Amino acid sequence: MPTVAKLVPEETVFFLCDVQTRFKNAIFGFDELVLAISKILKIAKVLDIPVVVTEQNPKALGNTIPDIDLPSLGPLLLATIEKGLFSMATPEVKALLHERPQIKSVVLFGIESHVCVLQSALDFIEAGYNVHVIADGVSSCNKEEIPFALARIRQSGGYITTSESAAFQLQRDAGAPGFKSFSNIVKEEKDNTVRTLQKLLQYRAVL
Repeated sequence: MPTVAKLVPEETVFFLCDVQTRFKNAIFGFDELVLAISKILKIAKVLDIPVVVTEQNPKALGNTIPDIDLPSLGPLLLATIEKGLFSMATPEVKALLHERPQIKSVVLFGIESHVCVLQSALDFIEAGYNVHVIADGVSSCNKEEIPFALARIRQSGGYITTSESAAFQLQRDAGAPGFKSFSNIVKEEKDNTVRTLQKLLQYRAVL
């Protein structure tokens, strides 16, 4: 039987890929993308999911857009790493993962779908991790690129999901501690979730 890669909080790390200031006017649905990422990071805080952030050549492309509140993550923000590689699987990132052998799942979101997100996914899959890409948490300059990138990741063994689906997988149990806070985020973000799904998923084939 094929492996079923379930998301477990203690075995998961979130990866935010290159959502930087200079991309704001170039990326399709950038504002909606930021809304989705902000929701994902709120979930990280409730469920104690560590987060790794990368920035592609920040001297030229700027830092992570300040609308994404990285300081609020506190110690959950493991690192913000500058990179030249398109893949997030830099030596620094590999070292962080090596120090955390309990990590089995990587949840990826950011930009661009067909470049840095794709290459990161392939590298992490090759390294033996279960890679989950958030379909409403990725985008590209050209929206037509996105479904092909997601298909390529799926063909290689990655899992394509949505922010809300991944969040509920990680929460697991309505009786678990913290569910009230989790539920409040889902309710507070309802309108943003609808806006994001309608903008970012309309061009993305499921199969």
